[in-house]
Amino acid sequence: MTQIPDGPVVVGVDGSPAGGAAIDWAARFAAERKLPLRLIYVFPFPSLAASVAPESLPTESELRPGFERMVGEAADRARKAAGAELVVSGTVIEGVPAEALIDESQRAGLVVLGSRGYGGFRGLLVGSVSVQVAAHAASPVVVVPPRGDGAGTGPVVVGVDGSELSESAVAFAFEAASFRNAELIAVSAWQVPAGLDLVPMQVDVDQFGADQDRALAESLAGYQERYPDVRVRRQVSLGSAAQVLLEAAADAQLIVVGSRGRGGFKGLLLGSVSQSVLHNANCPVAIIKDRATEE
Repeated sequence: MTQIPDGPVVVGVDGSPAGGAAIDWAARFAAERKLPLRLIYVFPFPSLAASVAPESLPTESELRPGFERMVGEAADRARKAAGAELVVSGTVIEGVPAEALIDESQRAGLVVLGSRGYGGFRGLLVGSVSVQVAAHAASPVVVVPPRGDGAGTGPVVVGVDGSELSESAVAFAFEAASFRNAELIAVSAWQVPAGLDLVPMQVDVDQFGADQDRALAESLAGYQERYPDVRVRRQVSLGSAAQVLLEAAADAQLIVVGSRGRGGFKGLLLGSVSQSVLHNANCPVAIIKDRATEE
């Protein structure tokens, strides 16, 4: 049983290296789960028309065939990556890229984007677009760097903090590891709160680490029973959540995090952590959300 919602795997197309890697990653993900793949090219024609001299801009009817050809080439690339049996559709949409992709996420099981696309006239998926979609999409979002096409053999790394979104991230990560026959590294990070060193008390780091490891094991137990084929390694580390996750994912094929996590002393995965991982990871990053709570 898949952990993603019903709906197609939607991938943004823009012709950039990261966009191409996103097509490959999304195609393999869809084929593994026998899901349809939907390719989207978003062309911001209205905003371009308002910002340049009308005589210098080709008409939409002149531009559309080239965009449709790009989508067709993307479909060919997807079938090459995942097999001819992959069900692929594609379309060209006029609008603001981030807004259009966020709207698509309402009906998608997963949205996949390149980490950075072309800027300027051809710029449809730039870094800011990926961040906006990851922050506001209704579905889970995977952001893929130029060399993160999903063909890697490293582990799947998931951040765990005990929150509801963290549990959803764990479920997604176990499924991904099972499909890819990959090791799963479950990471829990903790920090002594700022100012606590001024309080006359002793923090037993070893005991706290043992308590965290026990809590981590308990949070994984049900999924290990459901996915007995997945090899699991637990890691509890003292340090910032983003740093600990990125270090654990040095050779990973996928990082999975909740879009936001707990705050305070147990704060491991926050919005700022997810953004930091997005900006610094060398592999695809899955941002997991709860449709009921992320409105």
